[in-house]
Amino acid sequence: MASPLLLGIDTGGTYTDAVLFREEDGVVAKAKSLTTRHDLAEGIAGAVDSVLDRAAVAPSDIALISLSTTLATNALVEGQGGRAALVMIGFGPEDLLRGGLSEALAGDPVIFLRGGHDVHGNETPLDLAPLEEAMPELGGTVSSFAVAGYFAVRNPDHEIRVRNRIRALTHLPVTCSHELSSKLGGPRRALTTLLNARLVSIIDRLIGSCESFLARRQIAAPLMVVRGDGALISASEARLRPIETILSGPAASLVGARYLTGLDAAVVSDIGGTTTDVAVLEGGRPRLAEEGAVVGGYRTMVEAVALRTYGLGGDSEVHIDDRGLIVKLALGPRRLLPLSLIGSVHTEIVLDALERHLRAAHAGRHDGRFAIRTGLAEDAAQGLQPQEEALYERIGQQPAALNDLLTANAQKSTLDKLVARGLVHIAGITPSDALHVLGRQGQWNTEAARLGLTLAARKKDGAGRPIAASAEDLAQQILDRLTRQSAEAVLAACLAEDGVEGIDPAKSLAVDRALQRASGISRFSISLDRPLVGLGASAPVYYPAIAAMLGAESLVPEDADVANAVGAVVGQVRAVVTVTVTSTEGGRFMIAGAGESAMLAGEEQALDAARARARSQAAGRARIEGADEVVLMLSEEIDAPEVEGSRKLIEARIVATATGRPRIVQISS
Repeated sequence: MASPLLLGIDTGGTYTDAVLFREEDGVVAKAKSLTTRHDLAEGIAGAVDSVLDRAAVAPSDIALISLSTTLATNALVEGQGGRAALVMIGFGPEDLLRGGLSEALAGDPVIFLRGGHDVHGNETPLDLAPLEEAMPELGGTVSSFAVAGYFAVRNPDHEIRVRNRIRALTHLPVTCSHELSSKLGGPRRALTTLLNARLVSIIDRLIGSCESFLARRQIAAPLMVVRGDGALISASEARLRPIETILSGPAASLVGARYLTGLDAAVVSDIGGTTTDVAVLEGGRPRLAEEGAVVGGYRTMVEAVALRTYGLGGDSEVHIDDRGLIVKLALGPRRLLPLSLIGSVHTEIVLDALERHLRAAHAGRHDGRFAIRTGLAEDAAQGLQPQEEALYERIGQQPAALNDLLTANAQKSTLDKLVARGLVHIAGITPSDALHVLGRQGQWNTEAARLGLTLAARKKDGAGRPIAASAEDLAQQILDRLTRQSAEAVLAACLAEDGVEGIDPAKSLAVDRALQRASGISRFSISLDRPLVGLGASAPVYYPAIAAMLGAESLVPEDADVANAVGAVVGQVRAVVTVTVTSTEGGRFMIAGAGESAMLAGEEQALDAARARARSQAAGRARIEGADEVVLMLSEEIDAPEVEGSRKLIEARIVATATGRPRIVQISS
């Protein structure tokens, strides 16, 4: 009897992938569709319908759906997300200067409340008055709230009370810090909670789009989502904790790379439209980031695979610095809509504008660039400033040339704010356009790409010469630049894994000589001790040259273009619960974490109770998150030094890990 048919979906910044998978057969069929950001269900439907047609199977044959995504990662890398208000309980303004919290707020509102707890869970009385005063104004200008309390991991009562009051007053989503992490470190926990609140609408929209499509196709199988550590979580839980889906796509790609290659040791690099993600496989498993995942420059408290995410992909913005005698190119971190892509959808408008720019007697400041709405619902534009609202009204569902749209210099920064809010796309030349011009890609409009690169090639360097002899010449320069930046990204990740500090591959003269294979009496060389596995739709185009530059064996497996979707369906549910035991005055011991704090008189009784709570909560959480049969493992870290000849417990951390395959529906034959 054949094993169940599983459906894996990966929604990336450019493409949505779908695979049908059986344990004994591997990938049965695969398909791609453009990600449609205005209505994600369209892209999902395009990919899933295609893969069902190719496999000639009925939707009712699917026993499980698993979803991975780079949308949360991309949003943080590009500085996007909903406007969120942060409520700090027991903290002061000086705490915003810690952990990158002030930078992450980026002007979003923050409310300070008196309250919080100490390390033993004892409270400072909570004062809700500032919250009550702020709600009438804030309720209509933000899309969600983040609540972080002082020592909330020891006693979450104040966070819960504030959450309940906000929900009663606004009916908006609220994230509490104790729901996301059991670790100490208030400002970084507040940062993680703030980022989670910003991502709620993005992930809710993705899951909602997927669920509505599945309902229309009458697919009743459970829906799972890949977390940043590669484990699976039920869609309902992912909605509550979207921050856990940062690095979902990269984590799924690592699981997929291990399955597709069978390698125990490899450097895995996955290039998408927006980002490149690099990680190392050791012993067949990716290492988890002990201090929390770093995305978009922020170190979160989210447990995720230890990888480096760079704003570098096939759709990266091309920056041309023509101020010196030698022109310098740089790519990213912002994603643009490739001209070839927008030209394939709005052919006449785009080609006419590009040809008009080429005929103009003088170059325009924004030649070859367009703006277009992303298609989000109108309520996504809540809280816009008057100048932002005015410019947004002038941007429609058809691309508008920036030369016509921006009539004053100040409007450029206003436009950038609309892009950061996820309301507007900018279109311009990208590496994907360069590949179209060179004949190495052809799925979109090559003429739009050629016109865009011809425009850019006319720019003059400091000596008054065109920066490139032709569109093809500039395309090769862009491709060479992507190869070099990718090699630097891979090398930086490998040096970090080796614990080597102080070497920045983008700035090191020695690394530059090694990567260029520069001749001289002294020669430098670089090589990797394991294969470089390239993943992504464009991996066969990019990675052979990148591996050669790094002195590594290049391996691009079959189905590398859908490795994320493969990884999504071969993963497991994994729930981790941490319970702490600390000694207090009077010889009593406090149990904290995974429930209300409790006090017990004896150390052994407290430890036994903590173990029982950790096991029970981990197993229960794994089942809530979609696991079927659960396997439990327990680990302990006990800090109990000898003090004047007698043992004294300072703190014990009991960690229970529950794992299991996700539940599937039983398909009747």
